[in-house]
Amino acid sequence: MATTTQPGSSSLTQPDYWWYRARTDLLKVALESFMGDPVRTLDVGSADGPSVGWMRGSSRRVNLDLNPGGLTPGEGVCGSAMALPFADEVFDVVAAFDVVEHCEQESVAMDELARVLAPGGRMLLSVPAYQWAWTDHDIRAGHFRRYTRRRLVTLVEGAGLSVERATYAFSAVFPFFVAERVLRRLKRRAGRPPDPALAPVTPRVDWLLMALSRLDHRILRDRDLPFGSSVFLAALKPELRNSG
Repeated sequence: MATTTQPGSSSLTQPDYWWYRARTDLLKVALESFMGDPVRTLDVGSADGPSVGWMRGSSRRVNLDLNPGGLTPGEGVCGSAMALPFADEVFDVVAAFDVVEHCEQESVAMDELARVLAPGGRMLLSVPAYQWAWTDHDIRAGHFRRYTRRRLVTLVEGAGLSVERATYAFSAVFPFFVAERVLRRLKRRAGRPPDPALAPVTPRVDWLLMALSRLDHRILRDRDLPFGSSVFLAALKPELRNSG
């Protein structure tokens, strides 16, 4: 995850955790059709590589992250989303999955992502949902905020982009998400040690959570989801208009 700090990504140590596997599938079904046929793509926050393998194609792909451990040799660039080390308008697709919430000045990060995106190019984003779900997990992960769909749309439109799709995700597992957040808060109030960043799951629970996520997958092929623990978004940078 590209951040102004460097807490690291749990996907580096547990890439097979159910949430990363499910997010891979959900991001693909929700956003892949907006990629088109890019010549150059930028993946900001590449430490979460398990979620963006579907972006690999014939395009020239550049990965960027603050954490060199999450970068592929020959493809990776160490850098921050707050000051991207690239010229203006050089990428046809810019992706930042679970990145913007790590940036203290979200408008600066969004302006940077939009700056390096070519006119007619597309931005693909995901962020965690709902500020009321804030717990110790967000603090340890280096988050500054969580989002509603409307807040993310407003942020993206403020950077001059046109939103083509904005949907929640992880709706079918949402009751489990809410229960987990409530338990974290109760433990904190009781002065008990916090749970691990990634709550351990048994093989049966893993199977159940993946099965429920496949329900989201089927729905997202045709329509948006009204709630969930993540927000996914695809946006277009308008083509330049001739003044004459």
